[in-house]
Amino acid sequence: MKKGIVFKSTGNRYLVKSSDGELINCSIKGKFRMDGIKSTNPIAVGDHVDFLLEDDANMGVITTIQERKNYIIRKATNLSKQSHIIASNIDQALLLVTVNYPITTTVFIDRFLVSAEAYRIPVKIIFNKMDRYDTDHLTAVENLISIYERIGYETYKISAKMQDDLSVMVELLKDKVSVISGHSGVGKSTLINRIQPGLNLKVAEISDIHQSGKHTTTYAEMHPLNFGGGIIDTPGIRGFGLIDIEDEELHHFFKEIFEVSHQCQFGNCTHIHEPGCAVKKAVENDEIALTRYQSYLSIHDSKQEKYR
Repeated sequence: MKKGIVFKSTGNRYLVKSSDGELINCSIKGKFRMDGIKSTNPIAVGDHVDFLLEDDANMGVITTIQERKNYIIRKATNLSKQSHIIASNIDQALLLVTVNYPITTTVFIDRFLVSAEAYRIPVKIIFNKMDRYDTDHLTAVENLISIYERIGYETYKISAKMQDDLSVMVELLKDKVSVISGHSGVGKSTLINRIQPGLNLKVAEISDIHQSGKHTTTYAEMHPLNFGGGIIDTPGIRGFGLIDIEDEELHHFFKEIFEVSHQCQFGNCTHIHEPGCAVKKAVENDEIALTRYQSYLSIHDSKQEKYR
């Protein structure tokens, strides 16, 4: 029996890096039951597994998945299942954000942050393409930085394409398993190529008409970093996360809303229509950013829509 980590998942085939550094193509035998998770994929990138080598030693069969410390999911395209596990056993997530080329909305940012909070994954917000922005764009970046740093998130400004020195990113990634995410076209592959030369990941082109990215990553894959650690590139995320979050739990994952919610008149306050709501008062007083509260309402409404 050998042990390893899943580096790539392509349908029913898995590339596993064994504890002695070998890369082995593996399949699975039988069905895995994963703690009641209704998922389209029983095994995900980042999983720690046990596997047996077959007779020719070029193929392996995964027999056991070790307990996950965390995982992150998106809605599955297969309607018969609830979710698709993107990656597991993650030390941190890097969310790449662009205020143009393409635009990343605050609802998208907040949906990602809520999901990461729910799955206990720390997030760093990386504002990319700083070289392309005009004065209005730069102001928008600073406004967003102000909002998210006030909540407690670390933020960074980079230009993955033009910047000579990306040492701050190397320090962030060193000796950690990181998932990198964001809309297609925000520069995930460009950043990884710059940090780890030689990978030559395909870079997304931006549609001139819609200023949106074209998907280039089909499967999640972990790329080992020569300075230690690994980075997991993910497919462009649609319907990200929020599968397992109950309505009454949603505000727990907005850090600043949760902190203020203890002052609400009612213990089961939804922070939408009740009197004596400390959260709504904090929004009025600009103690909670309006965009964050609007994201909370948007996510709450989208979850309600599911039950109608």
